[in-house]
Amino acid sequence: MKKIWKILLGIGAIIAGILAFSSKGSKKQFKKDLKDNKKKVKDVQAKTKKLEKEKKVVKEKIAKTDTKIKKTKSKIKSTKSAKKTIDDFEKKYRKNKFKKSVKKAKK
Repeated sequence: MKKIWKILLGIGAIIAGILAFSSKGSKKQFKKDLKDNKKKVKDVQAKTKKLEKEKKVVKEKIAKTDTKIKKTKSKIKSTKSAKKTIDDFEKKYRKNKFKKSVKKAKK
């Protein structure tokens, strides 16, 4: 039983040694990748700052146009009463005359 444990311990030590040697090469690659990632993060942050500034400008323009729209809408008169007057006029005069003229034409 002791021999089996020694063999397993030896195999584990060999695997650990291989991993330790292989990790040294990957540390350099890791540091290089880390630097590249930091550069990318800085670039993205710079772009987001620009976009945030543009977003603020666009929001201000939208607010200005909204106020202009509200001002113009407040100046516009309602046409409901005019439409009602026209409908009343048509009901009272035009449609009746049109019906009479159609009846005369049929005779």
